[in-house]
Amino acid sequence: MNKIKASIVGGAGYTAGELLRILINHPKIELTSVYSTSNAGNPVTTVHEDLIGETDLIFSDRIDQEADVVFLCLGHGKSRDFLTKNIYSKNTKIIDLSNDFRVKPHHVFQDRTYIYGLPELQKEEIKKAKNIANPGCFATAIQLALLPLAKKSLLSQNIHINAVTGSTGAGQSLSATAHFSWRNNNVSFYKEFSHQHEAEISQSIHQLGTNRHQLYFLPMRGNFTRGILAGIYLKCEITKEEAFSLYREYYQDHPFTFVSNTPLSVKQVVNTNKCMLEIQKHKDTLLITSVIDNLSKGASGQAVQNMNLIFGFEESEGLHLKPVAF
Repeated sequence: MNKIKASIVGGAGYTAGELLRILINHPKIELTSVYSTSNAGNPVTTVHEDLIGETDLIFSDRIDQEADVVFLCLGHGKSRDFLTKNIYSKNTKIIDLSNDFRVKPHHVFQDRTYIYGLPELQKEEIKKAKNIANPGCFATAIQLALLPLAKKSLLSQNIHINAVTGSTGAGQSLSATAHFSWRNNNVSFYKEFSHQHEAEISQSIHQLGTNRHQLYFLPMRGNFTRGILAGIYLKCEITKEEAFSLYREYYQDHPFTFVSNTPLSVKQVVNTNKCMLEIQKHKDTLLITSVIDNLSKGASGQAVQNMNLIFGFEESEGLHLKPVAF
């Protein structure tokens, strides 16, 4: 069969680099353009040096208007402006990796409706979608820890979340807290109880009919580059065994989410599109640990997973990736 023509917009950042790594090895994809006005005319490998020997692509300052699928790897708040100034064919599928279209009523723009792209929540809707709002990284890790409970209306108590992310979660632009001298041997909270991903999480939980909870989310900056480890705990009456069975049943038809009986670490998922979950019960409190790679399952890998579903490929096509376990 003919390959799908794919284009990346905003090609110099971390998520674009991860997307390039996946797409140039995807058997059903022809990557036709990588748009970056600041790097136009330069080889992609001048920015993404890990791809030397893998691709001869050159950054372009022109969009591919007829691409079958476009991935927008722009900063948050920039996708709307870009789409206002650049027009794509009505047949072009758009997968946006920013937060511009994730939360209703902002999911409709220029007569395009963006479906929230969390396959473990609404796979069938994604298969029929023309445009995708790719979930946030923290939101993905936390939602996957909560969806089975939400579906069974077991989120009637306050939900407490303590989660840490690697430095790549802040993007490539430098800031005071992104410098090596600040990050190294350091850790800190940020956006306490006010992180932008809380809206996505609440929206999905409400979609499953649960609206009696209150989220208390404490995000942290970690002194490592990739990965998220989230601990989610709440009062819950079911036993550990019942919870384990509930999670196994919910995720049995989802190829990237796994429930473990053993303690988890970030290295088990870095470089992959996996989410791993561990369940513990302490007296009347249920603890779910969730680990993902913020650049893959939390961004680019999930975007490719959504693309696979839209175009009728195997959901895991091009995403059989080995973790960096040591």
